[in-house]
Amino acid sequence: MAAAEPDSPLYLGLDFSTQQLKAVAIDGDLGPVHQDSVQFDSELPEFRTHGGVHIHPDGLTVTSPVLMWVKALDLLLDRMKAAGFGFSRVRALSGSGQQHGAVFWRTGAARTLTQLDPGQNLHQQLTDSFSVQDSPVWMDSSSGLQCDALQEAAGGAMRLADITGSRAYERFTGNQISKVRQTRPDQFQDTERISLVSSFGASLFLGRYAAIDYSDGSGMNLLDIRDRMWSQICLDATATNLERLLGEPCPSTAVLGPVSSFLQHRYGFSGSCSIVAFTGDNPASLAGMCLHQGDIAVSLGTSDTLFLSLSEPRPSLEGHVFCNPVEPDGFMALLCFKNGSLTRERVRDRCCSGSWDVFSQALDGTPLGNHGNIGFYFDTMEITPPAVGLHRFDANDRQVSSWSPELEVRALVEGQFLSRRLHAERLGYSIGSGTRVLATGGASANRQILQVLSDVFNAPVYTIDLSDSACLGSAYRALHGLVADSGVSFLDLLRNAPEPQQVCRPHRSAPQVYDPMLRRFAELEQKVLEKSRF
Repeated sequence: MAAAEPDSPLYLGLDFSTQQLKAVAIDGDLGPVHQDSVQFDSELPEFRTHGGVHIHPDGLTVTSPVLMWVKALDLLLDRMKAAGFGFSRVRALSGSGQQHGAVFWRTGAARTLTQLDPGQNLHQQLTDSFSVQDSPVWMDSSSGLQCDALQEAAGGAMRLADITGSRAYERFTGNQISKVRQTRPDQFQDTERISLVSSFGASLFLGRYAAIDYSDGSGMNLLDIRDRMWSQICLDATATNLERLLGEPCPSTAVLGPVSSFLQHRYGFSGSCSIVAFTGDNPASLAGMCLHQGDIAVSLGTSDTLFLSLSEPRPSLEGHVFCNPVEPDGFMALLCFKNGSLTRERVRDRCCSGSWDVFSQALDGTPLGNHGNIGFYFDTMEITPPAVGLHRFDANDRQVSSWSPELEVRALVEGQFLSRRLHAERLGYSIGSGTRVLATGGASANRQILQVLSDVFNAPVYTIDLSDSACLGSAYRALHGLVADSGVSFLDLLRNAPEPQQVCRPHRSAPQVYDPMLRRFAELEQKVLEKSRF
């Protein structure tokens, strides 16, 4: 941990994630000076969560106790105070929350928030403040009927994506709100405000209801991402007078106000400490990565996830387009691919006797383009595209049953990265002369895999440590929120942030190989999709 001057300003970032609440404080030089966390399962066992959630008997409904998040904040702040953390030095704070979670505040909760007693902790005083005790979260997939109804009201899935950045998804908050209204009408009737997990966290620091920011609001199927306003069509399809329950959305850089008097008196925050709008964990991660226009971040984990900034959105039926949390008029795209590292490990085990060294040698020993062979490896039903199964095609686009182990390894890796590039381009991504690919996650330690990534995207690949990127991004956003209105850009302010390290560059022949191969890949993917529908 870097040592800060005793009285120098600090900027605090928090992340209400699925399994834990995390905090990181940075100084004006962007160095971390304090980190802490509370693990929900182990440190708050009374809520009986597993992985931070309750999975209901139907297997589709997944929720988290709101009071667990409140009690975690009590525990975190008490722990920081006991460690001698200088709350009085925090000049601004911001945060993030797991996307798509909803918090339903009971009628009268607003008054409770303004009358908090510094002599008591938060969770004791807010025990009766929520009409729905267990909040629906991103893992929930029980709102299929509501998704169908919303898409029909909007004029179809593509029309809904044009408006909100995404087709209807079961985890998206608008559909969860609609389900609560239909299945628990009494509790819905007793609700005076609906927050996202992010704006809920901000409300606890403000001492009043915080606005939903544009970026996290983009993950609700309710916000018009171009107008930055709630879509009346979507609101009407979800619930009567929903705009009153949601409040007016705000820019992600907005300063919402000073920290509450409750927190000033209980923990010693300064009255001049500003609360910058909280956002979703995915947008906050984009901020933590300091992505430049044209960059693309690729997280190579259990699932593979892509983040990128966009100047103009091209929503589709796959992936998501959100408002960018650090560029006032910009957008960001997010794509998630379920068949990531586990599929790579399966092929490693079958073709390389479980050895990554042998796997890497196979990539080194086969040519770019793999002699025209293309493979699709969907061990489980994929998200993007919605297909399943193993499909191998030779250079003449004929389906074949097997390859040598070396060809299999390259077909897998090339196929995965061709898919990532194809779907990123469909959302508006384009490779430019300054494009960088920022790689993170377990597979980013394998240089040969990264070389294929570099070749397919025809861009240099850099590695970056993204541990707690949402938390760090929140601290960065707290700092930026203080100067955003004066026109200082996020990237200019953070030019001294840690730089990613370049690990490989594309071969000169890469565009000649992969540009035509990408067109073939798109045609073959369509064949695979048609086959998967039967």
